[in-house]
Amino acid sequence: MSEAKKDGQAAAGSGKSVDIKKILTLVFAVANLGIGGFGLFMTYKGTMGWSNSKITEEDLKRQIASEAPTDIVGPFIYTMDKFTVNLGGEPKRMIRLEVNLELLDHEGFEEIINTENRARARDRIVDLLNSKTFSDVETLQGKLFLKENIAFEINQILPRGSIKDIYFTEFVVQ
Repeated sequence: MSEAKKDGQAAAGSGKSVDIKKILTLVFAVANLGIGGFGLFMTYKGTMGWSNSKITEEDLKRQIASEAPTDIVGPFIYTMDKFTVNLGGEPKRMIRLEVNLELLDHEGFEEIINTENRARARDRIVDLLNSKTFSDVETLQGKLFLKENIAFEINQILPRGSIKDIYFTEFVVQ
């Protein structure tokens, strides 16, 4: 009888350990899913997630048309000279790119072809490229972020014009 009692206690003891194992497995699975989901959300928010800009292209066009109506219409694209710049980081790499700026109006185009503004814009782009590493510009997202940064830097220089878009007609990293 004592052996039957021991077998019953052993079965009951192993049942508790199985229950604890199931509970711990469930807790760890839920925690893992929660942490993984939070990580995916933060990755999405930091890289692919975007929010609508506060000002739209149509608003800028209306503002420009109301301030200074011109007879000149159409896309205003300025092609900058080619850049050959050293990238930051190790190993040392060089980037060669040609940047085309699409501006919203003729006035902005006139501002960017001004020698002083053109030199400032080139300097800002060179500084920006020197701060980037190969891993920053090798992906599509990196190129899009680079375009956004270039547009931001040039818009800081132009008092009245606005960059609508940036186009890379040559983009080579060695």
